Amino acid sequence: MKAFYVSLLAASTMLMGAAVVHAQERTSIRIGLTVSSTGPYAVASQSGERGIGIWVDDVNARGGIEFEGKKYPVELVKRDDRSDKQLVARVYESLITEEKVDALIAPFSSTLVGVAAPVVESRGGFMVSWAGSSDQLFQQGYKNIVSVTAQASQIPITSIDLAKKLGVTKLAVVSIDEPFPASAASAAKGMAEAAGMEVVLDEHYAKGTKDFSILLQKAQAAGADGFYTSSYDADLIPMLRQMREREISFPYTYMLYGSSPAVLETGEDAAYIFSHTQFDANVNWPVTDGLATKEFLAAYDKLYPNAAYPADFQTALAYGAGVILEKAIATANSTEPAKLKQAALDFSGDTVIVSGEFKIEETGFQRGMTPIVLQNQADGLKIIAPDAIKTAEPVYPIPAWGER
Repeated sequence: MKAFYVSLLAASTMLMGAAVVHAQERTSIRIGLTVSSTGPYAVASQSGERGIGIWVDDVNARGGIEFEGKKYPVELVKRDDRSDKQLVARVYESLITEEKVDALIAPFSSTLVGVAAPVVESRGGFMVSWAGSSDQLFQQGYKNIVSVTAQASQIPITSIDLAKKLGVTKLAVVSIDEPFPASAASAAKGMAEAAGMEVVLDEHYAKGTKDFSILLQKAQAAGADGFYTSSYDADLIPMLRQMREREISFPYTYMLYGSSPAVLETGEDAAYIFSHTQFDANVNWPVTDGLATKEFLAAYDKLYPNAAYPADFQTALAYGAGVILEKAIATANSTEPAKLKQAALDFSGDTVIVSGEFKIEETGFQRGMTPIVLQNQADGLKIIAPDAIKTAEPVYPIPAWGER
């Protein structure tokens, strides 16, 4: 009888163990990320969130990601970071240690990515960044973070080349004192000087600045015929208004985020401004993975018919982060960070997503994306450079305020 009970106990234990294993079986691939509900990064962050939503909808409609011989749907584990650095650190740690996510998508802005990255690295995670463009992010020795956006030192290539071709000789460079904008401004200064232009003003202003009149007047007094601003849209709006009020204009005015919906809503203030993008409805890269431009835009309209703004380059970049993450998991057949990184390196240079070529260095630094220059002309935004994809000739010099 005793032997019977021992056998029964052993059988029960085996059944309980089997039940636990069954309960822990994978049912999805969990992807962690944060979105900014408030603060200076909210608009861009939420634009990116919609891009990630397009990816999740598409991949799940295809049955999920192929992994270990089976397809699993993607489950997003989203948290609010409120554009707050301290909160970002806590939330990304929680996503890894408590939520046990399989991989991560970075928050918006180099500032927040710079906080999330060391947490992800130290806790053994893998993260794809769609908005961490600061070069410094990829000089820290992180092993398991890759980028799908043009880095700061690459962004000015097209716009400075255009300025040179248009005949700009004296350039004023102004930027907010934050990692990504400052890096882009520094690169622009170096490229301009290498191209033979004189940089007559090179200044950073503090976050929270509202009065730009002194900077504008200094640029004007220095004789600048080019005004190059590496700043977020929240600063560009008062900057443009103050330029108009003081009738300060420059023949070539480039504003990194000058084509953002918020800036364009200023109307005539934003007329003729040159700006940066990494996505445009008229550009059709030879996509190898994910949705092509037309399909991507159709998916946006279907999923977000009431969105305040159309799809922009933040939407496209965040969507691309999902596509690259999907390909890394499927290629590696694993969610182990080192294997995901190696997979990304393996298909680097052979992969094109809706925002351009995916081509990374060993550090995860992105070199494949082509910066595009737009100009807000009378009949809308036009691609001005590079020449291979331009849709219009530049209006140059930009007319003075009284002539618009």
